[in-house]
Amino acid sequence: MSVTAPESTDRGLGDARRTLGAAVGFLRSIQDRQGWWQGDLETNVTMDAEDLLMREFLGIRTAEETDQAARWIRSQQRSDGTWATFAGGPGDLSTTIEAWVALRLAGDAVTEPHMRAAEKFCRAEGGIERSRVFTRIWLALFGLWSWDDLPDMPPELIFLPKWFPLNVYDWSCWARQTVVPLTIVATLRPSRPLPFGVDELLSGAEPEPFDPPWTWAGAFQRLDVGLRAYSRRPLAALRRLAMRRGAEWILARQESDGSWGGIQPPWVYSLLALHLLGYPLDHPAVKAGIEGFERFLVRRETPEGTTRMLEACQSPVWDTCLAVTALLDADVPADDPAVVRAAEWMLGEEVTGVRGDWAVRRPGLPVGGWAFEFDNDGYPDTDDTAEVVLALRRVAHPDPDRLRAAVDRGVAWNVGMQSADGGWGAFDADNTRRIVTKLPFCDFGAVIDPPSADVTAHVVEMLAHEGLADTEACDRGVRWLLADQEPEGSWFGRWGANHVYGTGGVVPALVAAGVPVTDPAIRRAVTWLTRYQNPDGGWGEDIRSYADRSWIGRGESTPSQTAWGLLALVAAGEERSAAAERAVRYLVETQLPDGSWEEEPYTGTGFPGAFYIRYRLYRMTFPISALGRWCRAVSA
Repeated sequence: MSVTAPESTDRGLGDARRTLGAAVGFLRSIQDRQGWWQGDLETNVTMDAEDLLMREFLGIRTAEETDQAARWIRSQQRSDGTWATFAGGPGDLSTTIEAWVALRLAGDAVTEPHMRAAEKFCRAEGGIERSRVFTRIWLALFGLWSWDDLPDMPPELIFLPKWFPLNVYDWSCWARQTVVPLTIVATLRPSRPLPFGVDELLSGAEPEPFDPPWTWAGAFQRLDVGLRAYSRRPLAALRRLAMRRGAEWILARQESDGSWGGIQPPWVYSLLALHLLGYPLDHPAVKAGIEGFERFLVRRETPEGTTRMLEACQSPVWDTCLAVTALLDADVPADDPAVVRAAEWMLGEEVTGVRGDWAVRRPGLPVGGWAFEFDNDGYPDTDDTAEVVLALRRVAHPDPDRLRAAVDRGVAWNVGMQSADGGWGAFDADNTRRIVTKLPFCDFGAVIDPPSADVTAHVVEMLAHEGLADTEACDRGVRWLLADQEPEGSWFGRWGANHVYGTGGVVPALVAAGVPVTDPAIRRAVTWLTRYQNPDGGWGEDIRSYADRSWIGRGESTPSQTAWGLLALVAAGEERSAAAERAVRYLVETQLPDGSWEEEPYTGTGFPGAFYIRYRLYRMTFPISALGRWCRAVSA
């Protein structure tokens, strides 16, 4: 191991502790009185464009909402006229099309320079003809694209038994909640014309040819032809029953806050489906769904006026458990009022009475776990549950028996959600049928939820710290992680960008589970991290690494990604290495006067290759944890 001189590290320790103290003070200042933390969750403007289009379709769009949303959409357009899916990324065709249509809805003329610039990009990229299926579905709702030129989505899918390929439970939870209402929408084929067209965005490109028939994609393209023929003359009684069964399925999954899954895609499509089936706007489910969006709106005052951004999701449970861990890593007392208040809130968020879709594959597993959002009892996830347990188990709660019981339930639920191969997916067990990804309408990102290194690592770390490192579940998880390591030494990050995130999560987990720091897997990871550390001492990995492997490990330094790298080095016994000291120096020198850090690049992931997230609290929680663990390690 390469090490620095002790006096060099000792000199940096004082700076690191001062930085840590300021950061802890800032984090304390933004805690809600109820105990939780929640940072704004930023994605891209398709959320806002589709919100306006949904409101137009339902007949509830107002001038004020339109002006505020349009102001936000315009503010996110880049100098080349495009909109991207993440800050600093390349222009995205579908995002730009949806933004353009939303701005036309807001009254922007096609002759305005910013609209002309967007048109030019769209045509050059193949126009609407080459946009994703979901963009063309939104256009079809308003007669701007033909339903005949979209893949068929038969509602009879709802009848397929869970053991049969392509049943709705073969999709990930976020995809199935989107697909079921979309089968209703696509079957009813509504068309509510707008006072403008989209000819400016057409390129004249010919339809792309079918893939070879011996490929899955080609086979499903030809199956789609047959489904279209059936849809022209369906079995009427069966189709009516499928639509009714689909509506019942949708209604059964609405959350108490009016959302579906706490995320935008199934939320908007469920409202559209219910509306088209005749549910009035004052029906309790529809009314709650529309009103629920208000809590997901972020309004900001700007020199140009108020902007209105719709969050695709919210992350209070995730933010809170990471914040508690950060405070405890920074040596805040386990009985500190802020920590106890947060723990009490998290205990109240435990899922205790709802058997969600996860029970389809694990019918005998007792209810437990935590979800990501305020209200998402139907879809707890193993990642949040692991991190909540890791936080709660360290808290000196006034009712330790109650806390321990919740922790034990969370551990048991997570163990029961282990997939057959030894890893853990986020929301479901054994959600691995890749055949689903070949369907013609599955071009909107990840549609299955297989085990991933980052989630598996968090569960393994939880089991290890709970004294369960010698159990079969933990051993199988460790073996899964070791087998999943990239040849260069990193791990893929499914829910965070990207290999820096995966590696920053896996190394601490393996070491906690008993893998020696001298193990070749740990040494390869350290070598990889050292190789990709930036000259400024930080780490950064551009989102483009999901689509282009040449970007793996490369990008401008960010506080959160630097913290992930530092967490791995400290766990690997490299706290006194030159690489660790340089990372600490980066965090010290980039801290702002108020104790926070700024982070413009997106470092969170929704769908690799398609949908990305800027978690506004990652810039705080991970650096605090990393600095706290480093200070403790070098002081030992």
